[in-house]
Amino acid sequence: MIELLPSRLPALARWFPGGAPGVAALPEHVSATGSGRWWADRAVDPRAVAVSSGDHVLLRGDPRALSPDALAGFAGSYIEAPARFLPVLGCGFQRIDPWERMVYVHQAPAVPARPAPGITVRRLTPADASAIVALGPGAAWIHKTWGGAEQLASSGLCWGAFHRGRALSLACTYFLGSRYEDVAALADPGHRRQHLALACVTALCQDIAARGRTASWTCSRDNRPSRLLAWSAGFRLTREYVHYATGPARRPGLGGQAEAA
Repeated sequence: MIELLPSRLPALARWFPGGAPGVAALPEHVSATGSGRWWADRAVDPRAVAVSSGDHVLLRGDPRALSPDALAGFAGSYIEAPARFLPVLGCGFQRIDPWERMVYVHQAPAVPARPAPGITVRRLTPADASAIVALGPGAAWIHKTWGGAEQLASSGLCWGAFHRGRALSLACTYFLGSRYEDVAALADPGHRRQHLALACVTALCQDIAARGRTASWTCSRDNRPSRLLAWSAGFRLTREYVHYATGPARRPGLGGQAEAA
């Protein structure tokens, strides 16, 4: 696939309808923040279109328009696509692993979170980028859809639990949609089970509601801690779907060059 410049995007409404929770908000996130990339089988009258941000890819259209090597650029990603794309995905990568996913929407009051004395829960500012980085490489996934720790800290859409300037937990808008904001959260391994993530998620959800949007939550069916946190924070299950974790591409190559300006 070739990369499309934002100025050359086709009409996207028929490819990615807006106003949906979970990963479905990814195209709106890329449009709103510029953190992501658009792809198509061809620049004019495309038959297959994809949008990516962080490790996530949404793929739509006619799979017959794609050769297996056209998808090589999506190796090591999580691809959400209709079942009709499975044959070309299977030919394009050395393996594709299906992951059952669950989408929750914020619908109920949260269980009260009571962080220990000395813990401050607040919105992050640009000066907090170093505190995000200090959480270590294992936490880097949370800012991938923003393009880095500095961008997330500057977004105004991240809340953290701090103790003496150190971030112990974060909750942020992972995908910024027009109606829903999909939420992600993490806690430092040494400070879990202290209600810190719950406190951050609760503050973020209140912030999202104040913006006139609704918080959503997406996690793996097998991720019991994430499901329990979602329930405690007031999220309730609305739908399930499958995305595909891709291994290495079967063929070398980049799967297309960036479109010229």
